[in-house]
Amino acid sequence: MKFYFEKGKIEKSWIQQYCRGDWEACVRYQKEEAGIYHPDNMMPDGHINTNLK
Repeated sequence: MKFYFEKGKIEKSWIQQYCRGDWEACVRYQKEEAGIYHPDNMMPDGHINTNLK
């Protein structure tokens, strides 16, 4: 997410809400903790953003 945010491809609200806020609700975090693969373009709420490349 940091990469896409720094490139201006996602809004700051994603970082504030999930990365600095309720990170335990982040689907990406949950998958990483469980050792489950997730694509780089998966958003914190679990949806796949096909605009991110």
